[in-house]
Amino acid sequence: MVAALGLAACIDAGLFRGAVIRFVSLRAGRPISVAGALQVHLLARHPDLRGERVTIDNPPWVPAGHMAQVGEISLVMHVPWFDGTFGIVSLSMKSATLHLMRNAAGHANWQTSNPDLPPDTNKKPILRSFSIPQAHVLLDDQRRHLQFDGIVSSDGGDEATSHLTIKGKGQLNGHADSFEISGDPLTAASHHIPYHFSFSESSSGSEMEGHGVLPKPFDFDIVDASFEAAGADLRDLYFLTGVTLINSGPYKLSGRILRRGDFTGFTDLAAKTGQSDVRGSVDVHVSGGRPQLNVELDSRFLRMADFGLRAAGRAPETGAPPLFLSDATFNPPTLRLGGADIRYRAERLLVGRVILAGVVAKGTLEQGVLTVTPLTADILGGKLRAHVRLDAKTDDPRAHADIDITGLQLGEIGRKEGSAPPATGLLQVRIDATGTGRSLHQIAASANGTVAAAVQQGTVRDSLAEMTGVDLRGLGLMMTKSRKEIPLRCAGAQFEAKDGTLTATRLLADTESVLITGKGEIHLDTEALDLTISGHPKSLRLFRFRAPVLIKGTLSHPAIDVQAHKLTLVDPGNAKDADCATVDLPPR
Repeated sequence: MVAALGLAACIDAGLFRGAVIRFVSLRAGRPISVAGALQVHLLARHPDLRGERVTIDNPPWVPAGHMAQVGEISLVMHVPWFDGTFGIVSLSMKSATLHLMRNAAGHANWQTSNPDLPPDTNKKPILRSFSIPQAHVLLDDQRRHLQFDGIVSSDGGDEATSHLTIKGKGQLNGHADSFEISGDPLTAASHHIPYHFSFSESSSGSEMEGHGVLPKPFDFDIVDASFEAAGADLRDLYFLTGVTLINSGPYKLSGRILRRGDFTGFTDLAAKTGQSDVRGSVDVHVSGGRPQLNVELDSRFLRMADFGLRAAGRAPETGAPPLFLSDATFNPPTLRLGGADIRYRAERLLVGRVILAGVVAKGTLEQGVLTVTPLTADILGGKLRAHVRLDAKTDDPRAHADIDITGLQLGEIGRKEGSAPPATGLLQVRIDATGTGRSLHQIAASANGTVAAAVQQGTVRDSLAEMTGVDLRGLGLMMTKSRKEIPLRCAGAQFEAKDGTLTATRLLADTESVLITGKGEIHLDTEALDLTISGHPKSLRLFRFRAPVLIKGTLSHPAIDVQAHKLTLVDPGNAKDADCATVDLPPR
């Protein structure tokens, strides 16, 4: 004891400076150097250490570099001479610059022990007072995709009634950001009492706030919290959290977070934007730097028009009508970060003017390849079944879609409520196409493949069939608003897709009185329609104009026009019945 007291007295007198620094470096698990004065007082109820121009380097589990450069640091400790536990009474840093980093594998320079070794089960020391005015903080967190450059301050919280407050302001992921964290008074903190905190953050028109608890102070690997966020665009959450989402209109988002080491669970998630809602949960397991997600989401109603640049008000002003196919983009590098099992359900999904009901999708994400197999839904009385593969191994993702629709009610397409359908029958559709891009619209605009549709037997309004040839009989039926129906023997359409342009190789509808044929293209980059339909009567017609019907406009807003040619007083009507046996979907 005499020797120990003598050693402590020598250290208090300023001797053994090098030994003291080496001892502190050993206990801290990283190199520490002191370029200025060093004062150590061990012979006290609360030993303290003060140093000037202190440099703290990175631990060995991350690349070499400086973790902190501090003009003046003061550390006051509680040492359990006879009983109790080790603690830190106060920590103060002035003129500090902190270089904080974490790689994708989760190795960080602020960790107190090597993350590759079994976790330390000892209780974390409790800090009773913390003061760090105007510290310059540089954060590069590759695991959570956060980069921060700004000023952070803490006022200490060294009184029983004084809450801990940490405030920060700077650039987060390239955008102005400010945040504030408030916690229980540090003087009242205990290993036996959960520590409560609240937080708020704002950036790029989005705000987030919430509250949480550390069940085991101050083990930040165990956290329970809830949050609420709101803003003008879901994608702006990247500037708060590092999570990349899609563009949207004004949104609200809430949920709960549970973190247990390498596991983070997001539960009670509820998001609302426009008319769309999404609820569910996301579990994240991180091992070896590659997160594995388990995603379960569902919606009562999801409208694709609520997502994308136009919904966010960030689309270029072109004066063009809204796109039928969504232009909401995704970030390919995000799909390469890890794996996922995905399940999604929607009571109703609105794509353009078409409603899909009972949507169920199951998918997997592995090494940058997203596979959805199958996606099923009810559509206009029929059944849709799709298999989709998205290869995002590069920044120019390639997608392949194999879609079958069976039993679709032709009379439900474009029909207004309460009105009689212009045609009836069961429509079959098959799409087999491949394209590249970061949104559904971009993929379609570069698509190559085939699109085919067929109807075997049905009915069609007689006036519509006759007007495809623009003759006297058809004009009469239209003027009298006749709703007479005639048999539709068959109908079929086949398109070849090349670089986003659908070229009709067959457009055919055979009715009892008129054979209807067509040609033309659909340009998916602009979604423009350029189709021509002509009716050929099967019996005598008077005053026929031989005027083809032009289908123009876009997928979301089609328009019909008539291009009149020469007038024929008498058309003998020599058209023949089509061979309906050949009007069918092509084999796979």
